[in-house]
Amino acid sequence: MKMTLAVGLIAMVALVGCKKSEPGGGAGNDTFKVVVPAIGAEVKQGEVQTVRVSVERGAGFKQSVKLEVKAPTGLKVEPASTTVKPGDKGDVQLTITAATDAPLGEAKVMLRGTPDQGAPAEVEFKITVSAK
Repeated sequence: MKMTLAVGLIAMVALVGCKKSEPGGGAGNDTFKVVVPAIGAEVKQGEVQTVRVSVERGAGFKQSVKLEVKAPTGLKVEPASTTVKPGDKGDVQLTITAATDAPLGEAKVMLRGTPDQGAPAEVEFKITVSAK
């Protein structure tokens, strides 16, 4: 019983760990997904937080993907855009800075991945801004 419960909890944590976009690119295995943290991140007003996002490639996807970030007022995300090349691992560290007067509460950050050819993929993740 304990073993079954432990396996169930591990599986649940694995499912909660990340959130993926719908596939972009082409068809079949010539696709990619943009992956962000499922639970988002928390940052205090006037402070900085780092979030890892990634490009997950299908076996046949060999294109560069330009990642562009759109953040709401009060949050600054750097880099605002970057390109993940075919030979790259696919991980990108985003630095999120909350202004000292950033609105408190939940904010949504949009991440868009655009391949050299084919359909883009978009996904959003949440940033919770709390008082310093």
